[in-house]
Amino acid sequence: MRRGRVWFIPIAAIVVLALTLAHAASTIKLGVAGPLTGDQGAFGQELKNGVVIAVEEWNAKGGVLGKKIEIVWGDDQHDPKQAVAVANKFVNEGVVGVIGHFNSSCSIPASTIYHEGKVVQITPASTNPQFTERGFWNLFRTIGRDDQQGVVAADFIVKKLKKSKVAVLHDKTTYGQGLADETVKALEKAKVKPVYYGGITQGEKDHRPVLTAVRQKNPEVLFYGGIYPEAILLTKQMRELGLKASFISGDGVWTKEYIEISGRDAEGAFITFTPDQAKIKEAQGVLKKHKEKFGSDVGAYTVYSYVAANMLLDTIAATKSTDGAKIANHIRKTKWNTALGPIQFDKKGDVLVSPFVVWEVKDGKFVEVK
Repeated sequence: MRRGRVWFIPIAAIVVLALTLAHAASTIKLGVAGPLTGDQGAFGQELKNGVVIAVEEWNAKGGVLGKKIEIVWGDDQHDPKQAVAVANKFVNEGVVGVIGHFNSSCSIPASTIYHEGKVVQITPASTNPQFTERGFWNLFRTIGRDDQQGVVAADFIVKKLKKSKVAVLHDKTTYGQGLADETVKALEKAKVKPVYYGGITQGEKDHRPVLTAVRQKNPEVLFYGGIYPEAILLTKQMRELGLKASFISGDGVWTKEYIEISGRDAEGAFITFTPDQAKIKEAQGVLKKHKEKFGSDVGAYTVYSYVAANMLLDTIAATKSTDGAKIANHIRKTKWNTALGPIQFDKKGDVLVSPFVVWEVKDGKFVEVK
C-alpha cells in the first residue's frame, strides 16, 4: 500500500500567512501611481501628499465600509513599461481604485490593464485627450485636456502677446508632443504657422544644437510641450545662445522646482495651468492641512489628487460597494462639491468645466496673468 506524504509547515509561516490574509481582509486598498522617485519625483510627491491627507481624514472617521484604508504605492518613474507593471501589481493586489498615473504616456497604457481588471482609474494630471477617447467606462480625470490647454496658449500668443513668429518644441512623449500639437492646431486656426517644429529627448542635457536651429528662424516665441526638467535646461541654454524669444509652456512646467533651479532665466516665462487654487473657497481646508503636515504650500496637483481620492472613497461609502462598475456609474452621474469647487463628468470621464489660464514668472513666483 502506498503511503501518502505528510507535509509539515512551520507554525511561524502559518501565523505570518494568517496575519497577512487578515490584514488584507480588514483594509480597503487604494492604489496611487506616478513618478514617485527620479527627476520628476516632485510631481509624484504632489500626488502622494493629496491622497495621504484624504486617507488620513477618512481613517480618522473609521475608514469606509467599516475598514481602514490602506494606500498601495506604485512608482512608475514616468516609464510606460513600468506603468504597466505597476497596473498589473495593483490589479493582482485587489485595489478598489487607482489615483494616477501622472504622465499621459503612463496613464494611457496602464488604463488598458485597469479596464481589463474592472478597476476605476482617476488621474489628477494626465491631460492628453486620448486617455478618455477610447470608450473605457472606468476612466476619469479631475483636470482638463490639452485640446483645451493648447487653445489657451495659442490665444495668449496671438491675442495677448500679438506675436506671429512661433517656434514649437516638444519632448517626444505622449503628453509633450500632444500638447505641442494641440497648440499648433490652435495657432494654425488663427492663421499662424510655426516657423519651426521639432523635438528633444527627455534625459539629454545639451539642447543647444536644436536651439541653434531654432535661433536661425528668429522666433518671437518658443513654445515647449514637456516637463520641467527639460524646460529648466531649455530656458538656460536659449538665454546662453542669445535667443530672446518669450518662453511659453504648459502645466508640466508649473512647479516651484522650475523657478528655483532656473533662477533669473525663468523670469518672464509664461506657463498655462488652472486658476489659483488659493482663491478657491472650498480648497482652504486642504491647503491649511497641507501646510501643517508638510510645512509647505500645495503643489500643482495636490488638490487634484485629494479630490480624486475623496471621490473614490465617497462613492464606495455611498454605494456600499467596491465593485468597479458601480463605482464608475456613481462617479459619472454625481454632481460633486469638491475642494476644487463643483465638478461633473461627461460620458467619457472628462470634467464638464475645466478652465486654463496663463501664469507668468515674476520676481521668482508664478503670478496669474489678468
